[in-house]
Amino acid sequence: SGWCGAELPAAGLGRGALPFLPLLFLLLLVLLLWGCWRPLALRRGPGQVGYLPAPGLSRGQAARLARRARRPGALPPPFPNGWYRLLDSAQLPRRAVRSLALLGEQLVAFRSEDGQAYVVDAYCPHLGANLAAGGRVMGSCIECPFHGWQFRGEDGKCTHIPYADKVPDFARVQTWPCCEVNGMLLVWYHCEGDAPAWAVPEQREITTKEWVFRGQTEHFVNAHIQEIPENAADMAHLAFLHGPAILGGSDLRYTRCRLWDFMKHIWKAEWRPEPEPNEHCSHMLVQHSVTIFGKHFSLMDLTVSARQVGPGLVFLLFKHAFLGHGIILQTVTPVEPLLQKVVHKIYYQKNVPAIIPKFILRAECIQFERDVTIWNNKQHLSKPLLVKEDSGIQKHRRWYAQFYSQKSRRLPVQKEGLDW
Repeated sequence: SGWCGAELPAAGLGRGALPFLPLLFLLLLVLLLWGCWRPLALRRGPGQVGYLPAPGLSRGQAARLARRARRPGALPPPFPNGWYRLLDSAQLPRRAVRSLALLGEQLVAFRSEDGQAYVVDAYCPHLGANLAAGGRVMGSCIECPFHGWQFRGEDGKCTHIPYADKVPDFARVQTWPCCEVNGMLLVWYHCEGDAPAWAVPEQREITTKEWVFRGQTEHFVNAHIQEIPENAADMAHLAFLHGPAILGGSDLRYTRCRLWDFMKHIWKAEWRPEPEPNEHCSHMLVQHSVTIFGKHFSLMDLTVSARQVGPGLVFLLFKHAFLGHGIILQTVTPVEPLLQKVVHKIYYQKNVPAIIPKFILRAECIQFERDVTIWNNKQHLSKPLLVKEDSGIQKHRRWYAQFYSQKSRRLPVQKEGLDW
């Protein structure tokens, strides 16, 4: 009698349940293995990371308040000339139509019946209907959902008007140069309409499937696009911002907590622009190591060769003595003047357990989100106060200036903020 003497029931673990225990264990094992091998998918929406909480406000409210209070400074043109990722090729099957907002434009991507991808302006030149809002793919054309006008993806020419005897020669929609490389559809932007000045390089191991897709992260950064690649030439920030252990997370209030002080990331890096004919590229070599209680932990040694191609694409090649080789593709696409969509996709040797590249991508994500907090809250200084050890920053700015033209759109800056 009482709690001490009461005999508790077996709560479902009687003899009848015993045969199901091995089955339950097997199911849990399958789920664990599936979780380990399944590609990592992590998406952070605008305002989800990069802002500190404010008393009495939700995360979204705090982010909006910080954006309104911010003074962005004298900014370069918001949209540099170059190639930008639109979406993954797998997201655009045959006869599919996708609406896209980027570079201050509304665009439409569609794939023809023969498998070719095209990108055109979203609005029909007839009466302004959005071609993505109900438009259909007809052969190699996209059909307007309003009156059935059909526009050829290759050159934008109108090929058919259902109720007209003749199609005017001048009837066409603007087309955008695009290409499909490394499993992505990219679009070429140039403020003066110039043709592509360089091609996006193909990563052979991705094309041949020697390296397989192991995960992707997606972030939105409230900053000018130039701030993001400029980090490659800012060597001093590596030790201070990225030196504390990833165990401390990405919240900058706690990254330097003494609890994680036993572990440090050590970075040795150099950045340089490439000579002609690849002057649109730059290269960063990074040697990463870890110390635990002051002792070098060689298992975490990693060599990263990062090649930036144009303003919005970076190839980060990883080499590890024991854990194999792989690559992270970083793409930065301007959605608006001060809103960048940043995607990291990791491909790795297929014979390496997926948990390894997933860990690398997770670690990279933590470090990247530390940068996001800086970018989301900083002011762009056209004339920063630099010491001689910061010389790489000015060198990077001179290199990056090639992606702007005389006619590049500029943002008017007013006391109350941006007027776009």
